Amino acid sequence: MSTDGHVVVIGAGQAGVQTAEALRTLGFAGAITLLGNETHPPYHRPPLSKAWLAGEMDAAQLLMRSPEVLARKNITLRTGVSVAAIDRAEQTVSLGNGETLAYTGLVLATGSTPRQLNLPGADAQGVFALRSRDDASGIANQMARCVEQQLGVVVIGGGFIGLEVAATARKKGLSVTVLEAAPRLLGRVLAPVLSDWYAALHRSHGVHLELGAAVAALEVNANGAVSGVRLADGRVVPAGLVVVGIGVSANDQLAAAAGLACERGIVVDACTRTADPHIVAAGDCTARRLADGTLLRLESVQNATEQGKSAAAALMGQDRPFTATPWFWSDQYDKKLQMAGLSTGADTWAVRGDMGTDSPTSSFTVFHFRGTTLLAADSVNAAKDHLAVRKLLDAGISPTPAQAEDPAFNLANLLSV
Repeated sequence: MSTDGHVVVIGAGQAGVQTAEALRTLGFAGAITLLGNETHPPYHRPPLSKAWLAGEMDAAQLLMRSPEVLARKNITLRTGVSVAAIDRAEQTVSLGNGETLAYTGLVLATGSTPRQLNLPGADAQGVFALRSRDDASGIANQMARCVEQQLGVVVIGGGFIGLEVAATARKKGLSVTVLEAAPRLLGRVLAPVLSDWYAALHRSHGVHLELGAAVAALEVNANGAVSGVRLADGRVVPAGLVVVGIGVSANDQLAAAAGLACERGIVVDACTRTADPHIVAAGDCTARRLADGTLLRLESVQNATEQGKSAAAALMGQDRPFTATPWFWSDQYDKKLQMAGLSTGADTWAVRGDMGTDSPTSSFTVFHFRGTTLLAADSVNAAKDHLAVRKLLDAGISPTPAQAEDPAFNLANLLSV
């Protein structure tokens, strides 16, 4: 693509903003239109389940880029805009209002959507998923009502979003029950030892956990508001607020309708290219094809940021593969989890530090190995370990399990060997 023309970016989240700004950094001089389907200017999503929900952050702090800042970079932000279709042959995008935009380059940064709970009562007042700022504000308002009326909170789903909401609700003094269908929390992403640790952490803060829970329906009162969650065994957990956190699905419908390959997300290569040379995709909506033919889906700020940079480079005719070690974080109570690498396939584990849940000074790291090869590490209040592991993984260097669990062994020294 030449350095002029018109790039249309569908999605004004982390990946979309990053791509637009990276295009300017790389010298793209043409028009850039950034389309957001929400009415808010671009904002940070990670605080929504934590500081924003707790009322510890205002709108200015949540803001990622103001319209004025984007305008100074000659990036046209349009909010409250939906996209109806992509015509690849004509290189146009049809908007929901009937307008048509022509493009020379198109960026799909359409994000993801929370999975819905298909049960009776799931559409009652007081039932929320959490994805957007408006979702979080609705949950915060309902939490305030629960505080006033001494009503409980039920979280369906023991993943990161659900547990972060549970921690925030406990900080407000609310009674909280977490219902998880699997036999352990965070089972898709954490080793059993960490799942058990998180269960103990939440129980120590007064959360009632039900593992292996089967939800049958949501109870609704005469006013159309949720009043509880009925389990398959007939018990009802009273609730004035129900938060559903059972995962997300990639927003790949536009891409699929336009004939692009989609498989649990828009299929891209390491440089975020689709099969169409004029279209790239970045962020939560993508599934990256790896060298072995498998697909990798990542939902993180790092992935959105790095894929955004790669997408801009690809549109400028440059190769910038995103192959760095994935990392992710989650804050619950006074514990910060930082994950580096992907632990799938691990068969050996080593723990460094103190896994006590009741000490504010406890910190530890769980190392995941396949044989003697380090795959990943999950650190809790252990930022130094996390940073060292990211560098080791990027360099392809593994400590031995014995070195990993020895707190006296300086992991960073391996980088200088």
